[in-house]
Amino acid sequence: MVPKSNIESLSSSVQAQRATLVTMEGNATVRHEQLLNKQDNSTQSILEAIRTQVEKPTCPPIPAQRACPSSDSSKGRTDRLKGKVIVGEVEKIYMAEPDQVYTARIDSGAETSSLDARNITRFERDGNNWVRFDVPVRGTNELVTMEKEISRRVKVIQASADEAERRVVVELQFAIGDHEQVAEFTLTDRANLTHEVLIGRNILRDVMLIDVGKEFATELPESITNRRGES
Repeated sequence: MVPKSNIESLSSSVQAQRATLVTMEGNATVRHEQLLNKQDNSTQSILEAIRTQVEKPTCPPIPAQRACPSSDSSKGRTDRLKGKVIVGEVEKIYMAEPDQVYTARIDSGAETSSLDARNITRFERDGNNWVRFDVPVRGTNELVTMEKEISRRVKVIQASADEAERRVVVELQFAIGDHEQVAEFTLTDRANLTHEVLIGRNILRDVMLIDVGKEFATELPESITNRRGES
């Protein structure tokens, strides 16, 4: 038999230990909550600092796209045969961008048409491939800067070169006579060539016929020639 006094002492000790455990558990819970709050505050501070210091990257605005002028009383002169435009070996061509009239050489031996371009620089805009380039202002030493999305790239093999040249291709709107069209043009420096624009088979095909005995078989509308000062 255990003396009653010993049982009461043991019971008091157990109760004291239980109280101590409850107190320790409560303290641990409080410290855990304080640690979570501290971590949460630290995380919020870091996120706030990131939002403050890091700005979302923005792309340059897309330049306004110029179109050929609306038709007027003088639509220009264009002869046709079975629905196809008759052109000579050389023609006046209006490029809606950059709002310039150039002299184009008609070349059925070239697959893709070409435009004189300088300072060609490729860049990315909204995940797409774009190109920035300068084109000449006819009759001056000035250049006009343009930006266009790249349609594709092509390899061009020239007789004077040993290796193929890779060129970017863009879509441009143009007019020859009263014929308006959007077509692909490769960009290349034609400063050493006579004509700023070359019209190849991608435009001629199913659209134009060449009269090799003529030059300037078409005439642009007066709304273009008068505004650009072209004769």
